[in-house]
Amino acid sequence: MPIEINANTKIATILKANPNALEAIISISPKFSKLRNPLLRKIMAARTSIHTASKVANCNITDFYKVLQPLGFTINETIVAENESPTQIVLPNFMQQINNLKVDVLDVRPIIEGGEDPFKIIMKKIKELPNQTVLKLINTFEPTPLINILSKQGFEYFIEKENEDLINSFFYKKNTTQKIEETKPAASNDWNETIKQFENNLLVIDVRHLEMPQPMMTILEALEKLPNNTALFVYHKRIPVFLLPELKERNMDYRVKEIKDNEVHLLIFHAKN
Repeated sequence: MPIEINANTKIATILKANPNALEAIISISPKFSKLRNPLLRKIMAARTSIHTASKVANCNITDFYKVLQPLGFTINETIVAENESPTQIVLPNFMQQINNLKVDVLDVRPIIEGGEDPFKIIMKKIKELPNQTVLKLINTFEPTPLINILSKQGFEYFIEKENEDLINSFFYKKNTTQKIEETKPAASNDWNETIKQFENNLLVIDVRHLEMPQPMMTILEALEKLPNNTALFVYHKRIPVFLLPELKERNMDYRVKEIKDNEVHLLIFHAKN
């Protein structure tokens, strides 16, 4: 049975109806090549309509219809695209006064492109940040784990999305003497004993080849389906410090074994109540 699509149809709906639509959509614009990545496809496709995607790629809605109609989709051009203009954003007070505040800028894109984890550099910058100062963090994605950590430590924040590959995150340190706590990995002296408990119930993934933030996304996605009696064994390039607070909130326990430079093994499992 043909699937009817319109300007408001989500990309995920189209791909579910016909997997061949993936390459057809990518042919419209190179910007859609990210959809080949399963994790990014899962996130982007579910939230993006044809209308939104056409704005991202600076193309026309009809461009989608032209490549999808030969695949068996029927087109309904009578449905007008929903108004996706966001409600006027209410800026936090510090952003309204940012011209009167000192702003320190940290661009972590070169660090990530060099294969390094910027966490220590960011936290060092945060610790040295004077009161009533804004840190502008330039990145290619929204640093959700960092936001969670700093929000709990009394920082205000604001996210500015310039485009799909440029995100500015603003963190404001008010007058506070609160100590910035850095999450550190727990000691893993019982690594051998712990892994032996799960030797017949291990789910193994390797995230060493993935670019940030995909390693963390891959791990969290795997943990969502992890049975209670199974441990997740992860090959990683570094200790994922941003991940540790997330594990605590999800009532997960973990062990860390540093093998050598750029190789760390993680064992993650459900904590005992």
